[in-house]
Amino acid sequence: MEQSSLSVPSGRLGAARFGRTDRRDFWWVSPLATAIVLTLFGGYSTWAALQGNNYSWGPYLSPFYSPLFLPDWWHFSPAILILWAPLGFRATCYYYRKAYYRAYFLDPPACAVQEGAGRRYRGETAFPFILQNVHRYFFYLALLFLAFLWIDAARAFLFSDGFGIGVGTLVLLANVSLLSLYTFSCHSLRDLAGGRLDCFSCVAFGQARYRIWAGLGLLNERHMLFAWASLLSVGLADLYVRLVAAGVVRDVRFL
Repeated sequence: MEQSSLSVPSGRLGAARFGRTDRRDFWWVSPLATAIVLTLFGGYSTWAALQGNNYSWGPYLSPFYSPLFLPDWWHFSPAILILWAPLGFRATCYYYRKAYYRAYFLDPPACAVQEGAGRRYRGETAFPFILQNVHRYFFYLALLFLAFLWIDAARAFLFSDGFGIGVGTLVLLANVSLLSLYTFSCHSLRDLAGGRLDCFSCVAFGQARYRIWAGLGLLNERHMLFAWASLLSVGLADLYVRLVAAGVVRDVRFL
């Protein structure tokens, strides 16, 4: 059989030496930047979630604390009760899995870059990585949380003296918009809409499902962009509300 042009000739890379590659670009920049950004975001969000204060001001509520749930029996930060759901959605996301496998596990470090010796490819069939298959169920939870965040964005227009628009209003609105784009560009939603169909014209509402599937496909092409933009926006939204609540900055009203 003729050898594929994409295969590596026997002995070309020699022994399985970590990092061996014929690439001449700065392939290591992407996993390094990913590790830095995810580590900074993880550190900040953990700190913010453990504070349990300065998470609201006027009509603004930090997305880390939405929906706000304060049972009498809970004596810790209310963010701990709810953040596991959006965290689970992102941690099991198909794009983020690729990103942090490369950034943290170097598995593989990048395309056409040699992994360490002795590794056997097992996919996500063994514990704990088999738990990644619950991503679809976290997607359903993400839709629920997204509804609460839209309610929070609507409430951000309602000040004590009536309807208004402040910087915080725009921050929360931009954040939930980016989170919506990230959520609705999810691979799981596209699959639910029609990814498992071989023939759209053979099922009920086939044309409608095809149009939905095709539209979601356009969003899905930009899933990586929405993943990073929404990650930054949710952190900045919490930071802005926190700074206003602490009196560090003053919220500006436009209306």
